[in-house]
Amino acid sequence: MPAKKDPDASVSVPCFYGAELRFKREQAGLTLEQLAEGSFRGISFLSQIERGERRMPMDLARHVDERLGTDGFFQRRCEDAAKARRVGHPLGFQDVPDLEKQAKTLEEWGPNVIPGLLQTADYMRGLVRYERPLTPPETAEERIRARMARAELWKREDRPNYWGILRESVIRRTPVPPAVMADQLKHVVDLIRSTQSILQIVPETTPWHPLMHGMAKIMTFAEAPPLVWTDTNFDGRIIDFPTLVNEYRGSYDLLRAVALPPEASLALIEEAARTYRHEAQQA
Repeated sequence: MPAKKDPDASVSVPCFYGAELRFKREQAGLTLEQLAEGSFRGISFLSQIERGERRMPMDLARHVDERLGTDGFFQRRCEDAAKARRVGHPLGFQDVPDLEKQAKTLEEWGPNVIPGLLQTADYMRGLVRYERPLTPPETAEERIRARMARAELWKREDRPNYWGILRESVIRRTPVPPAVMADQLKHVVDLIRSTQSILQIVPETTPWHPLMHGMAKIMTFAEAPPLVWTDTNFDGRIIDFPTLVNEYRGSYDLLRAVALPPEASLALIEEAARTYRHEAQQA
């Protein structure tokens, strides 16, 4: 078995925090299982913190300081690491960008909007304008920059394999201006084709299907159990309970079965882009 890769502490504050945790744990001669014992947290959760992928909750920071005798270090720096991860992202979303970078596969269901990794800046501005009209302009731009930074993932040679599914209404019914939507849909098609990713559309003629009522992002990892991210208008959560993850896995697989084939889906998106472009030119 190859040696486990050391976390790169220079990447970010959470990575530095995680690398320090691993150093102190190994210095104390403890395994992940031994350190997690009595903390009400799982081994995989602790391992993800060491890799800079998850934030350290305060109750676990207290437990770690007690077990490792680190004089409150992890409690004092817990909020610093959380703030570093939160910049430009909603509170409940702060772990997701790092998890996306570490994922082996990403599978997304977008029933209401185009997923963030596929969005253009102008499309996101449109969403903020209509969904969060009271958001201060500087806050909106900070979130747009953070979302565009997430999209840097596509430029990496070791990027995760991506499979997305959208409801047809996402591209047919939108308040976003036609010119913006035309550019957005072209961006989606170009990105999916250039990265050899897969995107499917659930047609409007299929009104009932699995995962009817909310988005889902399923992430798998080389050295950790799979996770699911799901959210609503005002909050989100990471699901790591194996039974629930398997439920999402099964529903997503059924959703693939009712969606259009990948090439037919991209053709539909291209047709919609041409329609929006024509509308923009006629305006």
